Amino acid sequence: MASADAARNRLIEIVKVRSFSTGGETKLASGRSSNFYFNMKPSMLHPEGAHLIATLILDALEGAKVDLIGGLEMGAVPLAVAAAAQSHARGRPIGAFFVRKQAKEHGARKLVEGLAPGETLQSKRVAVLEDVTTTGGSSMKAIEALRAEGAVIACVITVVDRLEGAADTFKAAGIPFRALLTTTDFR
Repeated sequence: MASADAARNRLIEIVKVRSFSTGGETKLASGRSSNFYFNMKPSMLHPEGAHLIATLILDALEGAKVDLIGGLEMGAVPLAVAAAAQSHARGRPIGAFFVRKQAKEHGARKLVEGLAPGETLQSKRVAVLEDVTTTGGSSMKAIEALRAEGAVIACVITVVDRLEGAADTFKAAGIPFRALLTTTDFR
């Protein structure tokens, strides 16, 4: 297995090629505009990219008591699945979930998906994952839904922090925050 620094450096290379663009103005989920953009899906769904991200997420969780990992759809879904699969391979399985932006109008009508019948989030320690973080608003939406279900938020981990206020948002909420990469890695 490569060192954490080697894994991180290789992930930066993959993201630069597959997920990072500069140029025209792009509207972000936060409502802000930017002249650089991360579309992380091509990196998260790439075999090596998914492996590296999952490795770095699990390394960041080393020693933490976490029962489940996941976050707001769509960005957190591939992250949670890759990390859950790799956690099993490491011999310390951590289940995955995701939070819908809104409950389905049919079926179970759940906001949080991934739990088996009879399972709940009550008192479960969860790590919230995000692909790109700007202000932290998307993760806070997920956190609100998770807390309403009784979950305890252990931390938030993002693949890329745009360094535009998320750390302050989580600090104010008393939630530990860790970024695998930041925009400084791409400038």
